[in-house]
Amino acid sequence: MRTLGRGLNANARNVYHRTALHYAVAGKNKEAVQLLLQRRVKVDQKDKYGVAPIHLAAWFGSLDIMKLLVQAGAEQKVENEDGLNIMHCAAINNHTDIVEYIISDLQMKELDKEDESGRRPFALAAEHGRTKMLMTLMDPFNMATMNGDTPLHLAARNGHLDALQLLLQSFETRDEVNLDGETALYQAAEGGEEECVLALLEAGCDPNILTKCNVLHPVSKRGDTFLLQLFLKHNANTDFQDQNLEAPLHLAVNSSNIPVIHALLQAGCNINRSQTAMHLAAEAARIEVVEMLLKAGLDLTLQDRQGKTALGVAARANEVIIVDMIIKAERYFGQIKANPELCDSVYSEYPLTFKLDHRNETKQLRSMAWRLAYELLKPGDWKRLAVHWGFTQDQMCAIDEQWTGQHSYREHGNRMLLIWFHGEELARRSPAKELFQSLIHTGNRIAADKIRMDAESVGSKGCWIS
Repeated sequence: MRTLGRGLNANARNVYHRTALHYAVAGKNKEAVQLLLQRRVKVDQKDKYGVAPIHLAAWFGSLDIMKLLVQAGAEQKVENEDGLNIMHCAAINNHTDIVEYIISDLQMKELDKEDESGRRPFALAAEHGRTKMLMTLMDPFNMATMNGDTPLHLAARNGHLDALQLLLQSFETRDEVNLDGETALYQAAEGGEEECVLALLEAGCDPNILTKCNVLHPVSKRGDTFLLQLFLKHNANTDFQDQNLEAPLHLAVNSSNIPVIHALLQAGCNINRSQTAMHLAAEAARIEVVEMLLKAGLDLTLQDRQGKTALGVAARANEVIIVDMIIKAERYFGQIKANPELCDSVYSEYPLTFKLDHRNETKQLRSMAWRLAYELLKPGDWKRLAVHWGFTQDQMCAIDEQWTGQHSYREHGNRMLLIWFHGEELARRSPAKELFQSLIHTGNRIAADKIRMDAESVGSKGCWIS
């Protein structure tokens, strides 16, 4: 520093337009600041971001240096390009002594103003979790303001629990929405701030403030089962739709989050909407999700905006596994409706499932279906059987939509037979006799005789048929 007396320019600036005074203040070097001030440096020079030395004194909490700059004539109302003045800088960094000096000694309460983002010092302190600063600005200066994004929003969004609790104790503000239509509780939920969410709920925040979406949307999309269960305990609305007409269940289905889907279904969410979660799961081939939704007994006749049922959507997407699962479910629930007594016995041996069957117990059954479809049935035979067994036109069309070449009918027949066998098993019926009689009824005596001979040849070995 002593070399300044040898003709060096004390106001020289670097590529960032910062002078020696900037660095002396930022380094909290009081002696260097005093020497530079003695050389009559320009105290209000800004760097390329609009930051003056007095900003840095407030930012780094150098009260003695700030007083030196003020005595040297530094502009106290100076702002950087973001509209931050010295009170903003001190509030962000929890320097309460700087704020007290600004208010009490400089008598400049007018510095309590909004920056370019619309936030006053109190809001910035809340955003950065500066509890000590919040207490200073509330008492005795009473500078707390609640505009736009309230301090409660800012503390909740950034997970500052101590600041949040102080705000909840000091103000009645709870469920105000910001310009984006979000409450502090929503923002805490969106950020996954569990402790803040719990504090807000305990303080009486309402999880069902209806704005663009509710608190279950972000946690369902993210798969946050802890917060989901917490909100459900506080009676959060499971069926509220956002601006895209999506309920929390839709978001959980899109992300294939099984625990969240299960929790929402257990909570009694409405699964029957025009654009149902089932349509989404069917088109995206989410097998486990489809299984859960089918077991929930949703209305499979509902159509989307294009007039498609879930079955039609799956067929259009060529998702044959999903198509077959939906047809199994349609036929099963049709059986239950026609024969309620079946419902009591269905679960006695095997859990209900609509997925592909790979059990050893049904291996012979599946082999017979394959031989019948690939070796014995001719084009059109499977459809006659399907009509005889009560398959609907839509179900047959969905199966028929799959194309594997000129012999697609073989795969279609195999799939139809497996779907039929699924219903026979659930109804506790042995399919052998019914299959034989159905082949006779549909004019296929040759296939019927061969199937009977196959059944008799394995029957003596104690296989699936008796």
